[in-house]
Amino acid sequence: MGTAEILSREFRANPRYQLVPSDRLPGEERRALADLAQEPGFYGVLRAGGAAGLGLRSVDRDTALLFLTLREPGPLPSYVRGALGEAAERTVVRLVADGVLEVRDGEGFASGAAVLGRLQGWGEEVGSGRLAALSLAALRYAQALPVDDVSRLTWGLYTYNRSPLTPRWQRALPSAEAVEKHLGIDPGGAHRQRLDRAWARLSMAGWLSWMTRGRARASPSWSSAVYKLYVSPAPEALAESFGAVLDALTAARAFQFKVGPDALGLLRPDKIVAYFHGFEPLARAADVVRERLGGTPAQGVPFTSGIGEDGLISWGIDPPRTERASAGAGESWRLWLARRLAGALLAARGQGEAGGEAWRFALERLRLEGVDTATWTPGALLWREG
Repeated sequence: MGTAEILSREFRANPRYQLVPSDRLPGEERRALADLAQEPGFYGVLRAGGAAGLGLRSVDRDTALLFLTLREPGPLPSYVRGALGEAAERTVVRLVADGVLEVRDGEGFASGAAVLGRLQGWGEEVGSGRLAALSLAALRYAQALPVDDVSRLTWGLYTYNRSPLTPRWQRALPSAEAVEKHLGIDPGGAHRQRLDRAWARLSMAGWLSWMTRGRARASPSWSSAVYKLYVSPAPEALAESFGAVLDALTAARAFQFKVGPDALGLLRPDKIVAYFHGFEPLARAADVVRERLGGTPAQGVPFTSGIGEDGLISWGIDPPRTERASAGAGESWRLWLARRLAGALLAARGQGEAGGEAWRFALERLRLEGVDTATWTPGALLWREG
C-alpha cells in the first residue's frame, strides 16, 4: 500500500487511551518526567487503560492535538501532512502500530499487529552474521515464553545467550577479587601496571569500572551521545585475551570501560563494555581489538551491531534523551531495545498474533522507531525525532 492510500484513510483516536497533561500526573510520574518536561513542546502522557504492551508513552503538543482532533473519526488533518512532510506516513503508522490511533479497516477500526502487516507488509527478517542470527533466535525464544509481564519478558530478551552459571565457574570466580586475579589485574598481576598507568578505578554498582586518567569526570548529559563497544570473547578465552583488550582500549582512548564483577557478570555476553564520545574513536578501538584478538572464540551480544561476522565485537549507542527520560535515566541501548521488543510481542499476542507473527510485528515496530533490524544499527532518524 502506498503512502497516499494510507494517509487518505479514515482515522480515530483509540478510546482506550487517556491523554494526561504533565501537570496533572501523579507526583511520582511527574518527577520521573521532570527533565523531559523542560523540553519545548512537551505535553504529557498517553495512558492505555488495561492495554497490554506499550502502555504509557510521553507525547508532545502536536501528537496531543492530533489525538484530540481525532476523537471524532475522520481523515488525517491536512496540517499533519504539511507539518511532517515525508515523515507523515511513518509517524501515523507508528501511532497506529502502538494503538494510539486506529485506522478504518473494512467495517470498523483497527490498530497494532492486527492491521500493521496489511498497511505496509512486513520487512525483511534480519541480516547476515552471527549476531543477526542470535538476535532473531532471542526474539523467537521470547515469543514462545509463557510470560505475560513486560518486565520479565524484557529480562528474557536482555539476558539471552548468557552462558550457564556452572559450579566450576562459581568456584573459580566467587568475587571481584577472584575476577581481578583471573584477568591479571590484581596487585602483582601481569596487567596491573598497565592498568594503573592509564586508568583510574570508578565506583559503579554491578561492575568493575575504570575511567581514563587525567580526564575530569563529566556530569551525565542528556544530549551527548555515548557510543558503546562490546567485546565478547567466550568465557574460556577471556583471561588470555584481556591484556590485548586493555591495550587496545588504552590506545584508542576510550573514556571508560567496565567488566563483569563475578562469575555471573563474566558469563553474560556483554562482559566488557567500553565508552566513546563518537563513532570514529570506537571504530579505531574495534580495529585494534580485532587485530590483536584474531581467532579468539566469540560469545556474541544479541541486539548489537556487529563489526565483523563472528560476533566478537559489536557496538550500540544509548537511547536519545526523550527515550531515557520516559523509561528511566539509566536505561541502556540493549535494555531499551529489549523493552520495546517485549512490549510489541505482548501487544501482538493480545491481538491473536502469537502464532508465528508476533516477532515480525516486534521487528516492524522497531523499524518504525528508526532502528535497522537487519543490522541492529541505531539510526540517525531515531535521534532526530526522539
